[in-house]
Amino acid sequence: MRMAIISDVHANLEALTAVIRDIEKQNVEKVHFLGDVVGYGADPDRCIALINDLCDIKLLGNHDYVALGLESPTHFNSAARESIIWTQEKLQPERIKELADFEMEATCAGYRMVHATPEHPSEWNYLLSVPEAKRNFDFFTEDFCFVGHSHIPAVFCRRPDAEVELCDLEGVTAEPDCRYIINVGSVGQPRDGNPQACYLVADTVRNNFAHKRVPYDVETAQDKMKKAQLPNYLITRLASGR
Repeated sequence: MRMAIISDVHANLEALTAVIRDIEKQNVEKVHFLGDVVGYGADPDRCIALINDLCDIKLLGNHDYVALGLESPTHFNSAARESIIWTQEKLQPERIKELADFEMEATCAGYRMVHATPEHPSEWNYLLSVPEAKRNFDFFTEDFCFVGHSHIPAVFCRRPDAEVELCDLEGVTAEPDCRYIINVGSVGQPRDGNPQACYLVADTVRNNFAHKRVPYDVETAQDKMKKAQLPNYLITRLASGR
């Protein structure tokens, strides 16, 4: 099976539609979503509808969780808090119902999927370093765990001697007796210095994994955010991928 795994759309319709067009060229059988369809961007309703129709597995991210009123936004920074309050005011009842059906974590074909970390999925911790990855390998039994949340694509490998290393992103073929945590990157707000939308294509037969980068109409996404009077910080960062 070939599958596409996407995460962190953040209501960026231009990025999402560009990624969907690219996925259509990849000959994948399934598309899965790792959370944060809303927050930051100007098209929460349309992005929820697209993800709901497109994806088989649909996970909740921390922004989705807050948008549903399941957690207070008080721990968000001021820009994120302002945008999620705006999102809550804009969401249509049908979209709220769809979002409420998203899961916290899932397993598919022997692959673990979670938005933040397998250790404590609902605590929304970040997995950014080798020590953090090493600890998290103890909290799932599958050979592969796909995550999002940090908006930074990454591949961590745990070797048979239990040593963990950060791998090169230029296409990964799984090695025998190794286990992997793979951050699929962000569709709607990349933070690795590359403003192009990011997602992952996984070949579950050959155990190949490739991050894909897709250009999209950043200026239109920014213009929509300006019209919605969303925080300028969220608008300008799209162009720099930070």
